Amino acid sequence: MALSFDNLRIGKKYSLKNYGEVFDFQVVAMPEEGEYQVKDLHTLDKYLLSDLVQYGKGKDFDLWEFGSL
Repeated sequence: MALSFDNLRIGKKYSLKNYGEVFDFQVVAMPEEGEYQVKDLHTLDKYLLSDLVQYGKGKDFDLWEFGSL
């Protein structure tokens, strides 16, 4: 079952699927309400979660806690 962005917690790990790509990340900070700074678990790059969905949500959009599938 897909999670909502409102359910994300700092320190937890999540996976996001959008437009056929899968991103595994950990929430690092919440600099302002509704915005999340995340760290990619594979490359260790840091970016904003909104960068992953800036072009919209595809038909395959799914968000789940990492390791729960």
